[in-house]
Amino acid sequence: MDVHGALAKRLGVEEASLRDLSNYATSGNFSKLERAALAVAVALTREPRALPENLRSTLIEACGRDGFEEIVATVGLFNYLTRLHNGCGAST
Repeated sequence: MDVHGALAKRLGVEEASLRDLSNYATSGNFSKLERAALAVAVALTREPRALPENLRSTLIEACGRDGFEEIVATVGLFNYLTRLHNGCGAST
């Protein structure tokens, strides 16, 4: 298990959800909010310079503007830390 998976388990994420992460968009293991947050995380990881408007509005609808900003900031931080970790050649 990677560093993020271990952290998720410590924070109470169910093992079934971790196993089904690649199917988050259709899985019953995730709430509407979780699916929206994961879609934003995937989009920002693939293209950090722009977030499609439909993903932005879906997440804001699910958690409000403040929640949206917290989630996007968290995604950005973890993407940065992962890239730094990988760039330095650190092992997990």
